Amino acid sequence: MAGTIHCSVLSPEGSVFDGEATFIQAHALDGRLGVLPGHAPLITALGDGPLWVRIEGHADRKWQVSGGFMEVLDNHVSILAEGLREE
Repeated sequence: MAGTIHCSVLSPEGSVFDGEATFIQAHALDGRLGVLPGHAPLITALGDGPLWVRIEGHADRKWQVSGGFMEVLDNHVSILAEGLREE
């Protein structure tokens, strides 16, 4: 599916990313989860692992996440990370 999905990544220190993405991959408690534009609504807990945000025409953004939550709703992904380290 073509298009973008709005993505917000927040850490306890504040916002680390807020923009349009073509693909997001996170490490949920029960495995990896990929999100494309038009994804069904979802809320999941995040485990310890990588978070990738693919941005059209730019380098991917990558972080190591240690816990938190991800919500997908109305073509918007909100990621609230307990611990976050950019790679």
